[in-house]
Amino acid sequence: MRRNWLAPAALTAIALGVPVAGGVAQAAPMHGQQLTTVGPIRKTMQHHQSAHRVSFNQNAASYVRRLEGAPYAWGGTTPAGFDCSGLTQYVYRRFGKSIQRTAEDQFLQFRRISKARAWRGDLVFFHEDSDQNSYVYHVGIYEGGDNMVAATTYGEGVQWQSFAWAGDTVTFGTISH
Repeated sequence: MRRNWLAPAALTAIALGVPVAGGVAQAAPMHGQQLTTVGPIRKTMQHHQSAHRVSFNQNAASYVRRLEGAPYAWGGTTPAGFDCSGLTQYVYRRFGKSIQRTAEDQFLQFRRISKARAWRGDLVFFHEDSDQNSYVYHVGIYEGGDNMVAATTYGEGVQWQSFAWAGDTVTFGTISH
């Protein structure tokens, strides 16, 4: 008796797992059963799964917000105290990306992109002047618009802030897209 039940169940499982032209898989009906179309369910499940995938950038941009309020510490790389590049390195490492330690070295490691191409979670680099190849002294995690989260200075720590004041001394970089 068990073999009689197992064979149709196995065929049904195979039919459900095999894509077919038109995107509709159909299970073979057992004697006395109606034909069932499962394609729309499969498509809905695939859409549901992809809708919940979160990108590296989304993770980084959201996670750094949870670190707001952490204190500033020169050379700091933990929630007990961060400097600007220690914060970016910590957040990126949390999601599996190994990046350099200093703002300048992170700038050299990242691919330059325009502000228009920057995504939340990319890095914002601050140059000593408007020459995009000049020394980078500060870095933050881009949050969209003219905003970022960065470890600022003693007494202020990690905070959401505008970088609009920096004008043309800011560039953007990515390693994820």
